[in-house]
Amino acid sequence: MTFELPKLPYELDALEPVISKRTLEFHHGKHHQAYVTNLNNLIKGTEFENASLETIVTKSEGGIFNNAAQVWNHTFYFFQFSPNGKHAPEGALAEAIVRDFGSFDAFKEQFTKAAATLFGSGWAWLSKDAQGKLVISQESNAGTPLKHSLTPIFTCDVWEHAYYLDKQNARPAYIDDFWKIVDWSVIEKRF
Repeated sequence: MTFELPKLPYELDALEPVISKRTLEFHHGKHHQAYVTNLNNLIKGTEFENASLETIVTKSEGGIFNNAAQVWNHTFYFFQFSPNGKHAPEGALAEAIVRDFGSFDAFKEQFTKAAATLFGSGWAWLSKDAQGKLVISQESNAGTPLKHSLTPIFTCDVWEHAYYLDKQNARPAYIDDFWKIVDWSVIEKRF
């Protein structure tokens, strides 16, 4: 199977000023593309050559895992945004957030802390466990909840390439702005 860089569901300048066109050109157009290219090259002639991306992520290790997970993580990340999406969850997801975190504001505070305090590069995640409980986790580098039998619902990329061109080294400023472009209608479907 040959993987391709997915086309974004919005124009490159649609998320400005939160995420600039220039950042998307680098983050999606170069970084995400490099993971796709590397993965395609690495799986040739291996047991993963015809596997789905999810299978590769859950069963591989080393370089194949790193590139497969970054393809999956980035696609998941980029497709949760909209320039004019729904700004808060409703229905079953909103109820689960209140049940597991006390309130939407308490969830945002805990998730923001997880994203801001992750040492080095990686991801903050909101996932659902097998019993339907929502959990926030930090994953370093290419880490993903898929490796832990969790269902990912929402993520924040805290690798510097996600925000450096726009915010320099101000990760907290990036995270604060990040909430403005999350489309909760997308997150609700994942739940």
